[in-house]
This record gives sequence, C-alpha cells and structure tokens, in this order.
Amino acid sequence: MKALGAVETYIQASGLEQSLIDLVKTRASQINGCAYCIHLHTRDARTRGESEERLYLFNAWRDSPLYTGRERAALAWTEAVTLVAQTHVPDAVYEEVRQHFAEDEVVKLTLAVCQRHRQTRGSQEVAQCASQSVTAVFVSYAERIWLI
Repeated sequence: MKALGAVETYIQASGLEQSLIDLVKTRASQINGCAYCIHLHTRDARTRGESEERLYLFNAWRDSPLYTGRERAALAWTEAVTLVAQTHVPDAVYEEVRQHFAEDEVVKLTLAVCQRHRQTRGSQEVAQCASQSVTAVFVSYAERIWLI
C-alpha cells in the first residue's frame, strides 16, 4: 500500500496540471467501470474548480469544444493505454500525444493512467472479496499488484 501511495505522490508532484490528472483519473475509471472511482474523481475535480458543464460533456470529450487539444490528447492516450490489449496504442494516438506533451510528460501521463488502472482494478477485487476476512483481502490485493 505504501508503494501505491508513493506513486500517487509522485504523480501529484509530476508537474502535470491537476485538472488534467483529474480528467485522466475519471476517464480511466469510466473505462474500467468503477462507479465509486468515477464518483470520487469527479467530486475531487469539482472541489478543485472543474465546471459542471465540462463534467456533463465528459463522455463526448472528442466532440466538445470545452476540452483543449492537450486534454483531448491526454484522454485519447488514457483510452489507448487503458485498452492496450485491444488497441495496442496506435501510432496516431502516440503522435497526437507527443504534439502536446514532452517525452517526460508522456511518461508521467502513462504512469498516471497505469496507476489509475491498477487502483481501479484493485478496488474492484477488494469489493468482490468483501465476504473474506480483512487480512485475506489485503494479502490477496497485495499479491495481485506485486507488492509481496
């Protein structure tokens, strides 16, 4: 659990805009189907000043003029990385993200997406194991994310 916290701390201090991190977290959570995570990340985004209008149009981010080119590139990257088994991260998506992000920012963005994916999947696994003892749940969780 400490390792996950350290990665999250790194992402928060990475220099990526907080609003962008919130969008990435929300989109990855949508793709992964985690209602709790979507609620958490949209609530956090609102607290940090994200507009209701942008959140309402979030599912149509490709068509909405409310999202910047940088945000669109980050969201496309989020989708491609989250769905890597299906998309294999198309070259066009990489080229688009590189137009808006420096190489080190792409690495940080990728880490943010992977962190969200790992935490979302971990949350779902913990929820599925709710009938097990607390110790068994956390041991199972830690094993799945390679902490032990």
